[in-house]
Amino acid sequence: MVFSSNIFLIYFLPIFLAAYFLTPKKWRNFTLLFASILFYAFGAPEFIIQLLVSIVANFYLVRWMVKTENQLTKKILCGISIAISIGLLFYYKYGNFTMQNINYVLGWIHVEPMKWVKILLPIGISFFSFQSVTYTLDTYRNVNEPMQKLTDYMLYIVMFPQLIAGPIIRYCDIADQIRDRQADYADRLQGFYRFVLGLAKKVLIADVIGFQVDKILGPSNYDVLTSQQLADIATKIANIDSSMAWIAILAFTFQIYFDFAGYSDMAIGLGRMMGFKFPENFDNPYVSTTISEFWRRWHQTFSVFIKNYLYFPLGGSRVKTEGRKYFNLWFCFLMSGLWHGAAWNFVVYGALQGIFICADKLFLRKFNERIGKIPAVICTFAIIVLTRCFFRIERIDLSWLFIKRLFAFEFTPVHFADNPHFFTMMIVAAFFSFITLTKFGLRWQDKVYFTQYNRQQHIIAFVLSVFGFFFCLGALNATGFSPFIYFRF
Repeated sequence: MVFSSNIFLIYFLPIFLAAYFLTPKKWRNFTLLFASILFYAFGAPEFIIQLLVSIVANFYLVRWMVKTENQLTKKILCGISIAISIGLLFYYKYGNFTMQNINYVLGWIHVEPMKWVKILLPIGISFFSFQSVTYTLDTYRNVNEPMQKLTDYMLYIVMFPQLIAGPIIRYCDIADQIRDRQADYADRLQGFYRFVLGLAKKVLIADVIGFQVDKILGPSNYDVLTSQQLADIATKIANIDSSMAWIAILAFTFQIYFDFAGYSDMAIGLGRMMGFKFPENFDNPYVSTTISEFWRRWHQTFSVFIKNYLYFPLGGSRVKTEGRKYFNLWFCFLMSGLWHGAAWNFVVYGALQGIFICADKLFLRKFNERIGKIPAVICTFAIIVLTRCFFRIERIDLSWLFIKRLFAFEFTPVHFADNPHFFTMMIVAAFFSFITLTKFGLRWQDKVYFTQYNRQQHIIAFVLSVFGFFFCLGALNATGFSPFIYFRF
């Protein structure tokens, strides 16, 4: 089940909200927990038992870890808890990738390949695994007290608004809200407005643009394609002209932003309707003047996770040599690339991001400061667009071939009238991606997202949101839903 689907919008969400608000306050966590388990079981019924068993095991391991006074025992229990979460993540997400590479090596040395049953990837496993790790490590570090109720811990992990694709929330940031939270009518209304904004980003912008991207480049998930379909994609990329190649990769750059930011808006909005204050996950990343700034603005909760639970444990910048500091930076982004997908193209993507981050620290940031804000934004955006080639095309050889086509300088006239809906949404996407470069755009963003509305503003926002909700619902009925890009990560 996904947020941008008829079954969620027409059935699940209204029934859940009615049940939630009719439930006495002290029992609402149980209503939310039951709905969250049902939500996940609908999409991944074969994994729900393993998920719940791992949650129970981690809860009691952490309780045991806190109670013991022996430091070695504490470390062992902490390690076991992390191993459960990371072990499940590695098995389900990287099992197929590992076996494919082992068999490649075996074939290279003329040894018969190993046989294995292909493993299905449970949706959202990266996100709830990371949340489990943050709870274990933060409790071990005495950042927060351990939870007293198993149901509270289960709710923290499986809460459906952020279960599938984040934001990644640290327990210390939400502990008080799980135990006691307040949501007045203003919060519920503004949560609804935020949810509809996210739905519009996904359905009206990302899906329209993504449909055309898929027509040009083929499906994005190569795991489900046959050898003939992959051969057809290779032929299509080899014959694409530079005009269409640039349109495709620019379109994907906008698509992935509005797709993922749309999900985050919907998750934050749903949480606010129930009294939760989830952290922001995006802050206009395409107006960044450096790659470092881009990663502070893009998927912010993931960047915080990498910093707190990988970069700092490696030593961060407090190391003896400059070389080790830059290695730590590069390695973190290499791992973040691998987190995005179990394929070598994602490893290359992460490695390139790490190289540009290091270049930022060494010389690129100073260069961008000298050329001025707008040229710096253009240069940074160009780097983002080019590296997205390795994100979208899940074979390194085809990614390089596509980049060659970008710079083949074989341009042909683009007939905008042939697909007016797509090009209109491209203009809309570009407008909202860069509008906060202006003071006017910043003011309107603050008014829409962060201002407490008065009565008149609530009336206007409510009418627009209801209209937007049903307009999106009509668009879904006409085109069908498409899953969020980050669901498979």
